[in-house]
Amino acid sequence: MRTATAEAAATAPGRGATTAARRGPASARGQGLWGWLFVSPMVVILGLFLVLPVVMALWVSLLNWDGQSNPFSGAADFVGLRNYQDLFTHDGLTRTLFMTSLRNNLYYVLLVVPLQTGLALALALAVNQRRLRGKGLFRTAFYFPSVTSSIAVSTVFLFLFQSSGAVNSLLKWVGIKGPNWFTDARGLVWVVLGGLGLVDPAAPPAALADHGMLGLSWWDWFSGPSIAMCTIIFLVVWTTSGTFMLMFLAALQDIPEAQLESARLDGANRRQVLRHVIVPALRPVLFLVITLGLIGTWQVFDQVYVMSQGAPDNTTLTPAYLSYSVSFKDARYGTGAAISFVLLAIILLMTGLQRLVLRERDGRSRRGRGNGPTRKAGR
Repeated sequence: MRTATAEAAATAPGRGATTAARRGPASARGQGLWGWLFVSPMVVILGLFLVLPVVMALWVSLLNWDGQSNPFSGAADFVGLRNYQDLFTHDGLTRTLFMTSLRNNLYYVLLVVPLQTGLALALALAVNQRRLRGKGLFRTAFYFPSVTSSIAVSTVFLFLFQSSGAVNSLLKWVGIKGPNWFTDARGLVWVVLGGLGLVDPAAPPAALADHGMLGLSWWDWFSGPSIAMCTIIFLVVWTTSGTFMLMFLAALQDIPEAQLESARLDGANRRQVLRHVIVPALRPVLFLVITLGLIGTWQVFDQVYVMSQGAPDNTTLTPAYLSYSVSFKDARYGTGAAISFVLLAIILLMTGLQRLVLRERDGRSRRGRGNGPTRKAGR
């Protein structure tokens, strides 16, 4: 009797496993169907309002279309890659404006991304202090500009940076005559070097003025952001740092306090704790902040539209605003769409490079940690 019972118990799990194995594929297929059923509304919405417009815009970038006819009916002229060639290889106003916008946006990115990231991290470290009173008030004050309308903030900055505005009045108190911010097209690099007496901004060297690349002289490429662009840089750094501060603050609060205390007990000072403990722990958030900063800075439009519209002398012109201007003002929708896709390629390239660099560093750190015990055991 016991033998029969033991045999039945031994064979029961096998039968159950066989039954589960038979039902497994069917159950998995059923779950997959239910999953697709639940996500299908969002898939349809994204397809209609995101994927389909992107594909349509890609087709428009291959046309010479003025927006008056149906681009899919054959009425528009198919020009292939000519719109892209006009941006990079064909001499003319289109290439000059596009390269000018790329130069302006490049300096904008190089200044805004490090400044807003560093300021956001500094603010997060400041409001994360234990002994700081009124943390909620400071967090709200630092974050408030981020939730304010960019149009409203840009309008306020127009009044602040007028020739007789508050900024120039403050500069006058310390003996500095402020510039006409929104009408000064001089490059910041040449203004600084001219103030030091190293170059004459009014008489550029022939080696820089007579030679260049992609339709712009080297003097233009190395001029730096204009004084007018610096006002937009101030505005964007002030309004975006609050959002990134909250991201850093959330990551700081996830760092175990025991890890920080152990570093302090080992004799590490504040700078060493920040460099060797806090910053490595913030690496994933740092990647997120820099990625969002790169995407946002390459797509800057609102501030340019309100404050300058590319003036003075196209020194605040950006690819996003140029795409809008070429499409809706000049009725050259093919060129405007081509600019948008070039901008998309730049964003994807920079994000991919940043991801690659971060992945290499993570891989090295893992290999270093993995080899440590092996070397120690060998000793």
